[in-house]
Amino acid sequence: MTAKATAGAGAATTTLRIGNFSGFYGDRADALREMLTGGEVDVLTGDYLAELTMLILARDRLKDPGAGYARTFLRQLEDTLGLAHERGVRIVTNAGGLHPAGLADAVRALAGRLGIAVRVAHVEGDDLTARYPGSLAAHAYLGGSGIAECLRAGADVVVTGRVTDAALVTGPAAAHFGWGPTEYDRLAGAVVAGHVLECGTQATGGNYAFFGERDPRDLRRPGFPLAEIHAEGSSVITKHPGTGGFVDVGTVTAQLLYETGGARYAGPDVTARLDTVRLTQDGPDRVRVEGVRGEAPPPALKVGRNRLGGFRNEVVFVLTGLDIEAKADLVKEQMGDALAKAPPAEVRWELARTDRADASTEETASALLRLVVRDPSQEKVGRVLSGAAIELALGSYPGFHVMAPPGKGSPYGVFEDVYVPHGDVGHVAVLHDGRRVTVDAPYDTAGLEDVPAPALPEPLPPGPTTRAPLGLLAGARSGDKGGNANVGVWVRDDDAWRWLAHELTVERFRELIPEARDLPVTRHVLPRLRALNFLVEGILGEGVAAQARFDPQAKALGEWLRSRHLDIPEVLL
Repeated sequence: MTAKATAGAGAATTTLRIGNFSGFYGDRADALREMLTGGEVDVLTGDYLAELTMLILARDRLKDPGAGYARTFLRQLEDTLGLAHERGVRIVTNAGGLHPAGLADAVRALAGRLGIAVRVAHVEGDDLTARYPGSLAAHAYLGGSGIAECLRAGADVVVTGRVTDAALVTGPAAAHFGWGPTEYDRLAGAVVAGHVLECGTQATGGNYAFFGERDPRDLRRPGFPLAEIHAEGSSVITKHPGTGGFVDVGTVTAQLLYETGGARYAGPDVTARLDTVRLTQDGPDRVRVEGVRGEAPPPALKVGRNRLGGFRNEVVFVLTGLDIEAKADLVKEQMGDALAKAPPAEVRWELARTDRADASTEETASALLRLVVRDPSQEKVGRVLSGAAIELALGSYPGFHVMAPPGKGSPYGVFEDVYVPHGDVGHVAVLHDGRRVTVDAPYDTAGLEDVPAPALPEPLPPGPTTRAPLGLLAGARSGDKGGNANVGVWVRDDDAWRWLAHELTVERFRELIPEARDLPVTRHVLPRLRALNFLVEGILGEGVAAQARFDPQAKALGEWLRSRHLDIPEVLL
């Protein structure tokens, strides 16, 4: 890893350039090569893990004890390991999943076949599955200290299991700059940079609310992001020259709000204060991130536990033309009678009114009635459901048909958060030469408390309004954490913020998102980002693997909110 001199404030400072080449298991396969050849970079990070990914890897491991890691990473590395070695670029990835030692061995074997002398290290200790009987996988979210130990010892490739996504950046930054474990402001700056990078092209225009304002050619193939991190913890988010997409304050704000909660963004290394982040445009495709304050991490580590929840099945009835509601009522009654003989533990109906009056195609004349059943017994969701649905083929509503016949029923997973003290987890860095270094628990910790509510801006003076979609003014990005969802909403100028901060209350949010009316909703105010972040508890049931709703990861919840109409001051439109 080499220090690069850059001009700043009239003096030379060292800069560490950390790029991302993967935001999830299945991301663009050629991104690693693109990041290696597209410009200058010191470290490349690959994020492969999510709550659902851990469940997928756990099921892989049940079939093959040697599995449990992201095999696609090896395919990417086969084509690029020599190039990375030649250019002195280090690679840090959580692709190790449930079996980081196994992936580290596979990387060594690959390097041997290719005749490339690379030093491979890994981090372990996150696997707590044995402590939680009945779990398919239970893994603690480790910080970046183990990664830093591996890099300080000279590793070229570092493989981890379940670490926080931001740890892929805090580890290299701490190793490079020599930060100690209590340099909280610097670490918090790296956490913020890591959170921006972790989802790949979401920071460079991907999934961006205001995409319609850009030339479509900019968005066909967004480039992957990188952060220029400085010794005091500030950074610049950018991308390689000539790559697609764009980086501006809006794209960085959107990613900062993704899957976060309040002002305190807690992690195992540090609690970053999101209410202190300052973003400024620093030129084309460059956003400066500074002012981030950090605090001691909380006393407990989060553990993500995946277990088998039971079995689920579904059937989608197509209702076409007239009398949609009456057709739905009839099939509900008929299915209810059939299922009453051996009722599943959970029966859920959803009617999606996708039909249009006087439609020009049969598809646009049709609504979809979705039935989902769950039960600990596969029999109750399999043969019972399929028999009841198919038997209605000639004796139900006019035009009866289904999207596909129901199958035998499939297992589904449940994700839960549990917490353990730092000292209960054996965080270990396994260096490239085989030495094992135990990573100490944090020196100091601090319990998490909500920050005092910040002062709201002065409201706009009264004036004429127009009924219009919220999205004409506000961007949004939403996502999932277990059974909860967050919706971050932001605006781009001070006058719009004066309106949004007073208009979009918890009560208004519940009006606009009826699913949330009976759920706990918390609003967090982030004035420096001109943003509000809403946490909706329980809207996703038992998590993404349980598929409790139409959009099981709440990816489009923010876009639904933006489509809802409010009375917006005309001066803002």
